[in-house]
Amino acid sequence: MSPRIITIDGPAGAGKTTVSKALAADLGCVYVDTGALYRGVAYEIQNQNADWEKDEILAEFLTGLDLNFILDGPDLTLVSSGKDITPFIRTSEISMLASAVSARPEVRATLLDLQRRIGMNQDAVFEGRDMGTVVFPDADFKFFLSADISVRARRRFDETGDQGKDFQTVQAEMSRRDHDDTHRKEAPLKPAPDAVRIDSTHLSILEVVARMKSYIQNS
Repeated sequence: MSPRIITIDGPAGAGKTTVSKALAADLGCVYVDTGALYRGVAYEIQNQNADWEKDEILAEFLTGLDLNFILDGPDLTLVSSGKDITPFIRTSEISMLASAVSARPEVRATLLDLQRRIGMNQDAVFEGRDMGTVVFPDADFKFFLSADISVRARRRFDETGDQGKDFQTVQAEMSRRDHDDTHRKEAPLKPAPDAVRIDSTHLSILEVVARMKSYIQNS
């Protein structure tokens, strides 16, 4: 029997990470945060001070990139050249750079194979922005999680401890990232035609997970 693939796409702050982890735990699946891969690329670009906007430099950078996930209990830890970089990829600066870098076709092609290899080996919940549209168009179950931007920005502001930024700045950055993600030429953020859409603006995490589980179990 082929592994069961569940995808959860959506914009930043919609609750994808918490929901995906909870759903994976309930269903006994591996949770895969694919956005962490793009953050990992952004982290290494920053760490190596690579001029990623120049094609030849980006190509050389990607050739030397050694990103991978290591299974740590039910979760996957992101490592770069054997080093755990998970604690360093959640800053606002890395988030914005990851959004910009993810628009490059070369970057997406490099990470596509890694994501699909993970899906070949175990039941998994994949969280991201193009999981149901590009990476796993034939996934068993697809969800698109959204919420009002004011709610998403408040969640992100509370989650990150503001990092010296006020709420209005966090919301403005999120709005800019929404625009970048939905308007990029390569794999823009959008619901798959067959995705189940859930608006989490007025729902708790438990309610969102319950809706997803109900849909999966009754399909």
